[in-house]
Amino acid sequence: MGYPNGLVPQGKQPLFSFGVITDVQYADIPDGHSVLGVPRYYRNSILVLQKAVQNWNNRQNISFSLNLGDIVDGFCPKDQSLKAVTKVVKEFDKFNGRVYHMIGNHCLYNLPRSKLLPLMTFPNVERAYYDFSPISEYRFIVLDGYDISAIGWPHDHPHTIDAVNLLNEKNPNLEKNSPNGLVGLERRFVKFNGGVGKEQLEWLDKTLQDATKSNQKVVVCCHIPLDPGASLEESLLWNYDEVMDVIHRYDCVKVCLAGHDHKGGHSVDSCGVHHRVLEAALECPPGTDAFGYIDVYEDRLSLIGTDRMASSEMVFNH
Repeated sequence: MGYPNGLVPQGKQPLFSFGVITDVQYADIPDGHSVLGVPRYYRNSILVLQKAVQNWNNRQNISFSLNLGDIVDGFCPKDQSLKAVTKVVKEFDKFNGRVYHMIGNHCLYNLPRSKLLPLMTFPNVERAYYDFSPISEYRFIVLDGYDISAIGWPHDHPHTIDAVNLLNEKNPNLEKNSPNGLVGLERRFVKFNGGVGKEQLEWLDKTLQDATKSNQKVVVCCHIPLDPGASLEESLLWNYDEVMDVIHRYDCVKVCLAGHDHKGGHSVDSCGVHHRVLEAALECPPGTDAFGYIDVYEDRLSLIGTDRMASSEMVFNH
C-alpha cells in the first residue's frame, strides 16, 4: 500500500512523554531587560506557563513535567516573594500529573531553601537533588547546581563559605556577578552560578552505578548548563568539568537538560552525550510561547517545541 506524498509514518509510539519549561521568572512588575539589553516580560511569563499546562493536559499522554528552574525573578519585590512563588506553583499544580522542580538562582534571590523546597514539593525537603524512574528502562537525575552557592544558604553555612572563597579566588571584580576581565571558561566564576558539592558528586556516582546495573538509560537535569558547547561561558556550572567526569565514566547517560542561559542551545559532547539548554519563557513577547514536550524512545529523545522553543532530535550514538 502506498502512502500519500511518499511519507512513511513513524509507526513507533514513544515509551512515554513529558513536558518541559524553564526560566518563567514571573514578577508582578513592569517589563524590563537583561544586563545585555534583552527584553524581559515579567507578567507575561505566567501566561506562557498557563498555555504550557493547558497544552500538556490537552495531550493527555504527558506522564510528568519538568520545570528546569527560576520560577520567579530576582526583581520581584521581596515582600511579594512568597506570594509570587505560591502563585506560580499553583499554576504548575493545574497540570494533571507530577511536576518535578529544580531550583535556580532567581528562586534563591527570593526565598531561602528551607521555604522553597517544601513549597515546590521536592521529594526530600532536606536537599534539592534527587532521582526518579518513570518506567523501568529510564532514570532521571535532578542535580542541585546551587549546592555550593553564595545565595540560598545561611551566611555562615559551610557551602556559602566555600562559594565565597572560590569567587574571591577566581573573580577579582568587586561585583561578583560581573565576569568583566575574566577570559573564556573562567567567565563562569560569577555569583549567579554555583557548583555541585562533594557529597552530591558521590551520590551522583552511586546513582549512575545503580542505573548501569539496572540497565537504565539516564537523563541528567540541572538548572545550570554542563557543556560549553551548548551555553555561554558565563552560564556554566562552576565545576561542570568534575560533574561531566563522573557522567562520562558511565555509558548510561544519554542527555543532559538545562535552563539558565535564556537563548537556549544544543551540543553533543566528545562522549556522545546530548546537552540541550532550553529557551526561557521569560523572554517571550506577549502572544509568543516557549515550552514543549519530549517524546522518549529506546534510541532517542525527541523535543517538540512550541514557538520560541526549538524542536530537537537527540539520537543516542551508543
